[in-house]
Amino acid sequence: MKNNPFTITFGKQPVRLIERYEDADRIISTFTSENAVSQTYLIEGISGSGKTVLMTSVAKRLSEDKDWIVINLNPAMDLLSWLAARLSEAVRSKADVVNRGFNISAGGFGIGVNAGEQLPDPVGMIEKAFKTIVKKGKRVLITIDEVINDENMRIFASQFQIFVRQNYPIFMIMTGLYENISEIQNNPSLTFLLRSPKVATGPLSLLQIKRQYREIFDIDEKMAGELSAMTKGYAFAFQALGACYWDNRNLKRAIDKFEEILDDFVYRKIWSQLTHKEREIVLAIREDKEKISNICKSISMSNGTFSKYKESLERKGVLASAGYGYVTLALPRFCEVARNYSV
Repeated sequence: MKNNPFTITFGKQPVRLIERYEDADRIISTFTSENAVSQTYLIEGISGSGKTVLMTSVAKRLSEDKDWIVINLNPAMDLLSWLAARLSEAVRSKADVVNRGFNISAGGFGIGVNAGEQLPDPVGMIEKAFKTIVKKGKRVLITIDEVINDENMRIFASQFQIFVRQNYPIFMIMTGLYENISEIQNNPSLTFLLRSPKVATGPLSLLQIKRQYREIFDIDEKMAGELSAMTKGYAFAFQALGACYWDNRNLKRAIDKFEEILDDFVYRKIWSQLTHKEREIVLAIREDKEKISNICKSISMSNGTFSKYKESLERKGVLASAGYGYVTLALPRFCEVARNYSV
């Protein structure tokens, strides 16, 4: 029996996926143009919406270009030191950028130098590396997954802005939840990020999901359409439902397992990030769609107040409009799963 082609492991590139060709092409086109209008791109969306997959797809395509150096940074580490280390490694074979390089110690990075030499700082190391990179006509792409608005990120982003002003061929893609991206953009010292183009990872194409399910499971058009509609285009749901149906072709048992995976991997975390009123709204909506006036009546909320919460839930990727005066949950089976949580 063939291996299950789906994955529910976050950060891992799935064997079968739905490519966001338009978004990937737009980012690559911007970065590879002779005079790039922006050297940063922000990818925002709810957990499991495919942010990392999109960023990885762009990074992979550029890494296959000999004129690009792609460096993946961990937001939990000292970003400037890690960038200096990775750039040092990338150009070591092309130029004598460092004498001793970096070594990892219990306290983080330690920089070895010859006796009598001044201890180099990460920024100095990066600037030295770029002298070689510029001469070789290469560009550098930095990727940072799931950024948060902490001191480490603020220091790095501020220095990145300086590198851009110095005309270094340095580019960056960051992914994050809407609220984290918003906090970083609105930081007074990082206003340049407000001008950075953004990609919001909305629903995947249901047509593409249906075609993949039909091909993988060798099922008819109707069944493939039912499975596709059940995902609501949510990227993680495409993988999770596919994995469950692959392991068990009994639809009822597959759906039960599907809900358990959604609960365990993403929905509990999403639920914990909602306010009390946002949770009340979620529980007042049926799986298909609900009239806004009915929701307001059931939770004693005015239309004006509801509009504010509606906007917030839409930004968070939880709610979607479903025609004039109606809304629906953007996440599949969210209402069924959420009924087991406390408000």
